[in-house]
Amino acid sequence: MAAKTDNLSDKALSIFTFAAYHGLLSGERVSSVIRRDGKGHEADAEGVAELEARGLARSEGDSIAFTDEGVAFLGTVVTGIRGATGR
Repeated sequence: MAAKTDNLSDKALSIFTFAAYHGLLSGERVSSVIRRDGKGHEADAEGVAELEARGLARSEGDSIAFTDEGVAFLGTVVTGIRGATGR
């Protein structure tokens, strides 16, 4: 997986960060996030394209579905956030 996630742009990382937020808040595994909510919040198009090109997610209408590798990387992101607090 490392090759697919090496040097991800901040735009791509922002999508994982958004998903991590929802996972931490709900305590549930996140496998997709909303792409645009109709209230002015929208995932960056370049970030979405990057995740798709690397095989980490698929854009499906107004949602972004993470692939198995994307879900695994999201777990790494959440672990990193928790690790930053000594957990």
